[in-house]
Amino acid sequence: MTKDLPELVQAGVITPQTADDIRAYYAAKAVQAPNRLLLVSGILGALLIGLGIILIIAHNWDDLSRSVKTMLVFLPLLISQGLAGYTLFKKRTSSAWRESTATLLFFSVGATMALVSQVYHIPGNLSSFLLTWMLLCLPLVYLLSSSFASLLYLAGITLFALESGFGSYDSNLAYGYWPLLLLLVPYYRQLFLLRPNSNVAVFHHWLLPLSLLLGLTTLLHATQEVLFIAYMSLLGIFSLVGNTGTLKDLPLRSNGYLFLGYLGSAGVLLAFTFKLLWVNVSRFEIVFLAPELIAAILLTGAAVALLLYKWQKRQGLHPMEYVFLFFILFFALAHVSVIAATILTNILVLAIGLYTIRAGARKDSLGLLNLGLLFITALILLRFFDSNLSFVMRGLLFVLVGTGFFFANFFMLKKRNTYEA
Repeated sequence: MTKDLPELVQAGVITPQTADDIRAYYAAKAVQAPNRLLLVSGILGALLIGLGIILIIAHNWDDLSRSVKTMLVFLPLLISQGLAGYTLFKKRTSSAWRESTATLLFFSVGATMALVSQVYHIPGNLSSFLLTWMLLCLPLVYLLSSSFASLLYLAGITLFALESGFGSYDSNLAYGYWPLLLLLVPYYRQLFLLRPNSNVAVFHHWLLPLSLLLGLTTLLHATQEVLFIAYMSLLGIFSLVGNTGTLKDLPLRSNGYLFLGYLGSAGVLLAFTFKLLWVNVSRFEIVFLAPELIAAILLTGAAVALLLYKWQKRQGLHPMEYVFLFFILFFALAHVSVIAATILTNILVLAIGLYTIRAGARKDSLGLLNLGLLFITALILLRFFDSNLSFVMRGLLFVLVGTGFFFANFFMLKKRNTYEA
């Protein structure tokens, strides 16, 4: 890349300063690749070493005395802590050392807890085990500034939420998910401000909204139907956040907020095109101070505030960013007329599909065009199983949609070829 620089300088094409800048750029780029490879290798190495130690110990476990078992249980933890201490004082600037030692210590803590419980027959359940494990490992995220430990912690508290919400049905314990999540917010904020487009930040952009969606299940109580409002408002927040600021410039595959917000909202709307769901909604009774109702009020308020902020900034709004307002309106309408709520939901889905098709045509985007067509196809497919139409009429509908796919793509490609010519 740099071998032609002297010739370019001699010919007067570039200045010597520019040549030095180019050399520095490629030198820095060459250094980054091995560091990234070393980072991945370190994390994988730590995982393999930990698994290997566990397998070796497990093979001879029954033949060992209790005292020997205890020593072996704490040995990996002590080694991991020693490596973590060495990293803090000697290798703090090395991301490979920080990430690998944090990963090794993270799993060592969990393995030590599980094996001590097995050796001394300490009673407990998976929820309390996960809670203790995550609290013990949270300091690793901040002390070693480890993004991988942060991801593991986020996955762990999500499993804790699901287990305590569905496995043990201990609602009081399940609520512990929310303070556990708040403890990670300072690190995520720092990561978002300093490295918003890095790979570890992208992983957080996916795992955090997924965790929030699953974490809402901890609020299931007496008025479960109201939780649909909370979910739609949360998905609206994801859509608004994912289409604002730094996240807006990320490709869709790296923007978990936008992807989950749009896809989740579409999925809920398509599910509510069925009359049965609105029938269940019309029968529920409001329980004041129920966790679902509080969550729905708070999330809806936050979504409306974000919507107003974006509207005041004169930023463009996609229908999926404010569709939660229509859903709340239909939710209230279902108590008056289930049929009206069902029909309006189907019309809303159709309108969003047509809007997406129009947006794809205006932006000359085959992706958006086909997404809108897929949205309408999904609606027709659901009605295929939910209506009294004859097979001939159903077949004609699919033929019409298929024809629409063909001609829409044909005219879009023809339009492109015309412009290129």
